[in-house]
Amino acid sequence: MNTSRRILLAGMAGLAVAPTTVAAAPALAIGDVTVAEERFARMIAAAHAPDVTSARQAERYADVHWPDYVVAARAVLDARA
Repeated sequence: MNTSRRILLAGMAGLAVAPTTVAAAPALAIGDVTVAEERFARMIAAAHAPDVTSARQAERYADVHWPDYVVAARAVLDARA
């Protein structure tokens, strides 16, 4: 699976779960995030990056905004278990 398809699927999964989980989620400490949750949150953030014309711009957006997507990443990872 190529990178763009993986990012698209992760974004769709995060988008499907995020509206229901973000509203009820308390603020979390960044130190409580596992590596898997952080990586998946970065992937979801990259998929939701606005005005992306290159993978590098999506990566920069994800570096800044990944904490906003941790709740969605946790929900998707928990649903898979």
